[in-house]
Amino acid sequence: MHYPQVFIGAIQEHEEMRPTALIKRAVEGRILLTPLGLEGDEQAETRVHGGPDRALCHFPREHYAHLRQAFPERCEHFQPPGFGENISTLGLTEQNVFIGDIFRWGEALIQVTQPRSPCYKINIHMGVAQLSHHLQQSGRCGWLYRVLSPGYVGDAQPLALLTRNSDISVEEAIAIAFHLPYDEEQYRRLLGAAGLAASWSQKLQARLETRRIEDFGPRLDGKPKKA
Repeated sequence: MHYPQVFIGAIQEHEEMRPTALIKRAVEGRILLTPLGLEGDEQAETRVHGGPDRALCHFPREHYAHLRQAFPERCEHFQPPGFGENISTLGLTEQNVFIGDIFRWGEALIQVTQPRSPCYKINIHMGVAQLSHHLQQSGRCGWLYRVLSPGYVGDAQPLALLTRNSDISVEEAIAIAFHLPYDEEQYRRLLGAAGLAASWSQKLQARLETRRIEDFGPRLDGKPKKA
């Protein structure tokens, strides 16, 4: 049984970057999950965060132990919800969660839509340069959900897998999107995964049309905040 820690957060100003909702707080007991996410949770940049396909972010609790070892000088910072996740569990990882998986969580049904795409804000928030690169290269990205059926959820209700709809794990989706050289066959395979987020379908289609992989630099490294 995979009982989650649950987190929400509001948009906050930040000295070193644009406003962010990475800073979350724990929620105990029942909370309403709507088609756009947990009640009271916010997204700062809705062009790349939030929306129906990205209503919830899940980051495995196991990854924090790895990160404490990899970056011991910042080890006290590596604990949930350090990466702005809404859900953190033990036992669910990129290896055993698949694109399109449908879970029951309390009264709600949620579906895995895509891996999370690490961005430069994580580097600033956690005080570790190149952390976004490390997460992407190691495949420790977490994943996102859409809400198929809203309802009340909470830390006392486990996530229970109901239906597996593809043969592509989140780990493999990360490898196809971020690690492998251009591979038309794998892009078409990932495009065929039931439940894949629309933004990822658009990105893969753009690769097929241009025959090149987009530049990850702006997302991973960003730009300094102007004075």
